[in-house]
Amino acid sequence: MKSTLHSGANYTHTYLVPPTKTVPHLYPDAPEFAAMPGVFATGYMIGLMEWTCMKVMEPHLDPGEGSLGVDINVNHTAATLPGQTVTVTATCTEVKGRKLTFRVVAHDGLDQIGEGTHARAVVPWDRFEAMVNAKAKKANVKGLG
Repeated sequence: MKSTLHSGANYTHTYLVPPTKTVPHLYPDAPEFAAMPGVFATGYMIGLMEWTCMKVMEPHLDPGEGSLGVDINVNHTAATLPGQTVTVTATCTEVKGRKLTFRVVAHDGLDQIGEGTHARAVVPWDRFEAMVNAKAKKANVKGLG
């Protein structure tokens, strides 16, 4: 990771919510989710928050590096309908070695729909993939390739 990433770095990301990012689509095989209203799912909101944090980090990563989410503490306070645009702002609040903490806020143009904190760890992909593949071997499942 380059030394250019600092507290205060931020990114704002906008996303038009499609019908496929609603609660019934989160786990299509779960009848409990299928029976719920077709509003933007908390799981997809969290993914959008993570994506925005990754966008803050992107220009500061070295080749072969990526990041993994290691902590999330957010609320989801308002429903958003497909067709609305969600805007997420992520601001880096702390850089501690390879761990970064962000404040995230999401708004749908009418309401603030969520806010909280998210932490990510910078990792070299080759080491991470080797670790995952070793676990896959122990679990007798397919690895990353």
